[in-house]
Amino acid sequence: MTASVAPANRSAKQQLILTAERLFAVHGLDGVPLRRIGSEAGMANKSAVHYHFGSKEGLIEAILTSRLDDLTRRRALLVARTPPADLRRVVEAHQLPLIELAEDRDCYYLPFLEQLLHDVRLLGRFPEAHQQMERDYYARAGALLPDIPQPLRDLRIQQASSVCVYLSASRHRMRTLDLSVPPYAFHVSQLLDALVAQLCAPPSSETLDTLDTVHPSSTDRPTLRALP
Repeated sequence: MTASVAPANRSAKQQLILTAERLFAVHGLDGVPLRRIGSEAGMANKSAVHYHFGSKEGLIEAILTSRLDDLTRRRALLVARTPPADLRRVVEAHQLPLIELAEDRDCYYLPFLEQLLHDVRLLGRFPEAHQQMERDYYARAGALLPDIPQPLRDLRIQQASSVCVYLSASRHRMRTLDLSVPPYAFHVSQLLDALVAQLCAPPSSETLDTLDTVHPSSTDRPTLRALP
């Protein structure tokens, strides 16, 4: 593949991040030599990744956080316009900024996140503003799920976020392959329906019995990793 040419207003670090995001998304986190990233990013220095990021892990963390400022601002705007008692709207305010990324064929952030979810050890650190927004989302959504025991409530919120990443990454992949996908409005609406149904479904007696052995106290909260 021919090395890409960086736009004049894009820094070397930005070009490396975008190139690595695409290559990791397509070939996997273990399928791309760092020299190839530098070459396709148009870098003359064969050690450009190490120079700018120190290591592969440093590069992955830089990709992970590269879009968080925009996601956080977009979510904050949507949250400010969301009725606090409407669970579907609360979920939409948090997930829509990610869902929207699937419509940009040149943005490979979603399939990159999909790769990271296969190895959560690489999720790295998140800025405090993002962590606080994640905590606020758990609190807002959890308050609207009073019939779901607390430990299960948190797990479901995290699982719904993971499902959203997987399905949105799948839509992005189909679009880049020029495969047919449902219209955007329908896709968003039915995806939100599915996420809310996942959150609200009454737990079975079997699940509740098992939950008691894992989290004996109803105030126990599972250890969860923040997601983008």
